[in-house]
Amino acid sequence: MTNRQTAIPTIVASENGRRGARAAMELLINGGSALDAAELACRVVEDDPAEHTVGYGGIPNALGEVELDASIMDGRTLQAGAVAAVRGYGNPITLARRVMERSPHVLLVGRGAERFAAEMGQSRADQQTEEAMQRWLTRFDERGLSPDAPIPLRELAARLTGPINLHDRNEDAIPGQPMGVKPLDMLGTVNFLVLDSRGALASAVSTSGIGWKYPGRVGDSPLIGAGNYCDNHYGAVACTGMGELAIRAATARSLILYLRQGLSLHDAGRKALADLARLDPGPGQYMNIVALTPRGEHAGFTTVPGKRYLYMTAEMEEPALAERVAE
Repeated sequence: MTNRQTAIPTIVASENGRRGARAAMELLINGGSALDAAELACRVVEDDPAEHTVGYGGIPNALGEVELDASIMDGRTLQAGAVAAVRGYGNPITLARRVMERSPHVLLVGRGAERFAAEMGQSRADQQTEEAMQRWLTRFDERGLSPDAPIPLRELAARLTGPINLHDRNEDAIPGQPMGVKPLDMLGTVNFLVLDSRGALASAVSTSGIGWKYPGRVGDSPLIGAGNYCDNHYGAVACTGMGELAIRAATARSLILYLRQGLSLHDAGRKALADLARLDPGPGQYMNIVALTPRGEHAGFTTVPGKRYLYMTAEMEEPALAERVAE
């Protein structure tokens, strides 16, 4: 077990977490807690309009609405908070933490989460940007569709989120996926696993969900045990990718349980990948995992080759990237 007084602050994140990791590490170096650092890191990414799968500027659903999901977990107490399908409010990670600390609940969704945000004094904030809406319209054009198409919404959403033929645009193919599958810019999430100087762990996940999704769709990001889990005794785990896969396999909690059984981090991650492989993912569907132990050991895992994750310690001036283990 890590010496609670001498732990080296460490952050592990998805590849899009660079700016958030820098801000969070500064907080940790100045004595901040893992929980505060995890929330801050997510907020930085949520507020970035250039990140189109998280927070402000996130890719809209099939109706053109931005719906946000987030969760946060305290490894010391196993307390957790989460929100899902939130519209009209920013920084869902902060709202998730308020659910954890200022309500008896773990998860609030939709109108209830929005009402709670108002009661907590959070100001309404439109999360749509002109660029994100243009991406939304472009998707319809790519599929030969119109937002006013006279077809059931479930069919419209399926056609918007399904793979398309790229006509040999090989540079856009996803590593490990069949030719003709469009890059999954529709799948995106940011996650942060944090170890502070006192040896405490925290985890945070934020997303706007699958782009052009059916309204109200919720993936693994706000579901404790699926896309996020944290326990000071064993480690912290978070996921990105096709959330339905992590939900079905309870991926985050499963990897922690494998660690609890005494497996090494590498073996625990490979077991979690094997669980996902049993689900027979469809074309273009993938799952990425990051993990961090109380000793500061970290790793990334993925169901497709060529994926990386980000990490940073207090001894580093800048975050670095590392290859994920692929099954």
